[in-house]
Amino acid sequence: MKQEEILSILKEKQAVLEGHFILTSGKHADTYIQCARILQDPKITSLFVSELLKEMKDLKIDLVIGPATGGIIIAYEAARQLGVNAIFTERENGKMTLRRGFKIPKEASVLVVEDVVTTGGSVREVLEVVNKQGGKVVAIGLFADRTGGKINFKIPTYRIFSKEIQSYEPENCPLCKKDILAIKPGSRGLK
Repeated sequence: MKQEEILSILKEKQAVLEGHFILTSGKHADTYIQCARILQDPKITSLFVSELLKEMKDLKIDLVIGPATGGIIIAYEAARQLGVNAIFTERENGKMTLRRGFKIPKEASVLVVEDVVTTGGSVREVLEVVNKQGGKVVAIGLFADRTGGKINFKIPTYRIFSKEIQSYEPENCPLCKKDILAIKPGSRGLK
């Protein structure tokens, strides 16, 4: 699929919002990508995951993992399409970890997935969990990359949608300076 087609679907599903937002990273932005609006539609989720996996067709993948909450549905659908298991990490006392009896077999070839990245913090935490468990990350799959492809995990990274969206530290935010109310949508903010 072309980027224009992906953007059209994101807009149609109201997954691209404009305003003043506080991102999970703590940074501020005038554009927010709400992948939950995509993930509520199984057909589109399946389509987007299929597009990601086409790029990885030559990779051996034993397990798919994603961070809660954004990566859970993507990990499940990717694992379903690949015929492997899916697990997820979640925060415990502020630290990303495996819970619920999840294990990563030693030397397993692992695909890490996430819905949206701005700084890549959650993905890096998942990479650390996989490495500590003895797995080997062979690829990263993203639904939306807000860096326009500039983020570098030093692992092959595949994206459905990639666009550089400017974000600001709160003290340098031009929207704050204009007294525009900032909202925090998503899993850790407003509903």
